[in-house]
Amino acid sequence: MSHTVITSTTTAGRTSGDGALNLGYTRTIPGLLKLGQMLALLVAFLCVRCARGWPSWAAFQYFEVVALWFLMAFLVFFLMHLFRLQAKMPCINWPLTEFFHYSVGTILILIASIVGAVKSGGVSALVAGSVFGFIATFLMAVSLWTSYSVTCGSHQTGAAV
Repeated sequence: MSHTVITSTTTAGRTSGDGALNLGYTRTIPGLLKLGQMLALLVAFLCVRCARGWPSWAAFQYFEVVALWFLMAFLVFFLMHLFRLQAKMPCINWPLTEFFHYSVGTILILIASIVGAVKSGGVSALVAGSVFGFIATFLMAVSLWTSYSVTCGSHQTGAAV
């Protein structure tokens, strides 16, 4: 006659992985990319905003709007990952949402940076804003690539091979 003994242990405290705050996300590649994108967009926005004598008002208004919009959107995505809010909203496909956002953002920030560089008129702050826009574009393209590999990569199926 064989007996099986099952024991379970409970702890009163919470482990670091159970907390509401996911600080480990800031050390991952997607987390570092989002931080870099937010920093580059913030610097680009501030360079353009603080510049005096815009040669082309419409071009730099567009640059400001696009940079500020995607800065706020990346902040929202970053906070969603940091506070693990995706699990609380399972009706949204978050990898696909981020993929779509990165694809639109990469194109719009690239256009804004090109137009800003062409229309800068030699104003150094506007040139610097365009350079940081190109840096943000590069970081967004890298995020787009990594997001694509997660969203559209090969998926495991339950079928045996």
